[in-house]
Amino acid sequence: MIEWDDVRYFLAVARGGSVRTAAARLRVNHSTVLRRIAQMEARLGAQMFEKLPSGYRLTEAGQDILEFAAQMEASSHRLETRIFGRDQGVRGVLRVTMAPTLATHLLMPDFAEFARLHPEVEMEILSSDAPVNLTNREADIALRVVHDRTTLPPNLHGLKGPELFDGVYLSRDRLAARDAVGAVRWIVKNGAAMPDLARAGDIRAAGVPFRTTDAGAQIVAARQGLGMAVLPCFVGDAEPLLVRAPGTELHRHGTLWLLTQGETRKTKRVRLFTTFIARRLAAYASRLAGMPPGG
Repeated sequence: MIEWDDVRYFLAVARGGSVRTAAARLRVNHSTVLRRIAQMEARLGAQMFEKLPSGYRLTEAGQDILEFAAQMEASSHRLETRIFGRDQGVRGVLRVTMAPTLATHLLMPDFAEFARLHPEVEMEILSSDAPVNLTNREADIALRVVHDRTTLPPNLHGLKGPELFDGVYLSRDRLAARDAVGAVRWIVKNGAAMPDLARAGDIRAAGVPFRTTDAGAQIVAARQGLGMAVLPCFVGDAEPLLVRAPGTELHRHGTLWLLTQGETRKTKRVRLFTTFIARRLAAYASRLAGMPPGG
């Protein structure tokens, strides 16, 4: 009899291409993955992977197993989601995914209040820009910036939130010294292309950028006077050491959406959280749009 738990390990290696990647995804150690794969191969009497210098490749038997393993996974997720949707208790885990800047620069005080109101909910904030599969229960709720509503997956329930705007920011000291030090670098993240130079407004932009790997480092670099950066208005306006670059305009980045899966959204703790956070986002609408207080 093949156990579903062993199948999870098989799928993780098949999709990740290595034991290390599978271990990281499943949050277990390397030896556990190897043991589970060996256990499943012994039960089936077949070798599922060929170990190569580049990683693990499915054998012919492994390819045959993959289709059925994926079907088992889909059935398991449907069952789990259906049962989760019937759960009307508040106690339990609640996984929410969102961009790191939304978690750290805007909503963490609200999460703290929700936790005080509902101490029996075990919250897990997945602060990442990486895609998360709600159908597979990788998260219960996703807060995402959507550029085009037609791109929303049809199997998800969406609650539309406020619009999000970006601005161009640099440190006060760097702005004051721009005439003395010359052109100002763009600070860009994640290997993105340099912004349209016309958006620099009254600032002369340098042709050589300063690159960072994440938004947090980009914000700190701007604080330190390394250049100017395109930041969400709710981030840049809240930084006392930063100012908007003169002559620049705000840019509409997208619309915030609260996304849930059909069965999952029926759960009481999911409904409580989405109602709570939707009200908070509505209160932040002017801040997200880069409007002055009271604007």
